[in-house]
Amino acid sequence: MSAPLIDPFARAITYLRVSVTDRCDFRCVYCMAENMTFLPKKELLTLEELDRLCSTFVGLGVEKLRITGGEPLVRRDILTFFRSMSRHLDSGALKELTLTTNGSQLERYAKDLYAAGVRRINVSLDTLDEEKFARVTRWGRLPQVLRGLDAAQAAGLRVKLNAVALKGFNEDELLTLTEFCAARDMDLTWIEVMPMGDLGNEDRIGQYWSLKDLRADLSQHYTLIDLAERSGGPARYVQLQETGQKIGFITPLTHNFCESCNRVRITCTGEIYMCLGQEDVADLRAPLRASPDDNALLEQAIREAIALKPKGHDFDYSRQRADGQVSRHMSHTGG
Repeated sequence: MSAPLIDPFARAITYLRVSVTDRCDFRCVYCMAENMTFLPKKELLTLEELDRLCSTFVGLGVEKLRITGGEPLVRRDILTFFRSMSRHLDSGALKELTLTTNGSQLERYAKDLYAAGVRRINVSLDTLDEEKFARVTRWGRLPQVLRGLDAAQAAGLRVKLNAVALKGFNEDELLTLTEFCAARDMDLTWIEVMPMGDLGNEDRIGQYWSLKDLRADLSQHYTLIDLAERSGGPARYVQLQETGQKIGFITPLTHNFCESCNRVRITCTGEIYMCLGQEDVADLRAPLRASPDDNALLEQAIREAIALKPKGHDFDYSRQRADGQVSRHMSHTGG
């Protein structure tokens, strides 16, 4: 194997998040504008190019591959990509193949995902109230997602719910979501809303619900035991003594988790973002397409990009403005 990917701060890059489409069947208010202009399909990497790109990263030491979007399961023939990636699971080079989804297509694809080697999935779900769900997703319908959760668990997939903490929206569902996950043996991770994308009238400061406050509220009802474990991502976990379930907190704003960052993100057009909270970007599509039969150019471009990985992001709400805001939508970078 080629020398592994090490960034300028001696962090090994072992986790790759790849967006396979910028399209989605929802229009979540913190992720997309309602009337999005999506990329021309010719700009997107083909499934074959995605395979080659991901396989190159696996050859450079990436052990965890997360497929994102947009909504990854709306991409045509995406199951062929998952099946192709399973060869790296079979060889042992790849330790985990997973995805983040809104759950809308799980009823259709859960069994096939399991057959392709996927064992864990993250499902974005901010509320169990049908009316609020329709409001926050604009186009989504809660019963469809709940059927998807049923299908995923029936197929043998381990499900973790990701909920974005939104002040004035789901504060009153802290216990409801906790109890829902406990009853279904699902883990739950709360995520602070991030200042990404110009979404018109969406007020980032007004939406911000600090997970420090959320955790304090949770501790009024449960005994929280801090856990040392990490799942390869930025979440920090506690266990609820009363239920035994695991709750995660992703806190880019109240706690900078960058010191252990082991991941990079690739967009559906082949841009590599070395940090979610920075605008630094490098193009991998050009070297990918310039040398279809030789990975040397692509590997060189990857190494040059990793050499530019910053120490950390600049997200900051402490001065009551969205400092560090980046202009691209979350759906462009990948969840």
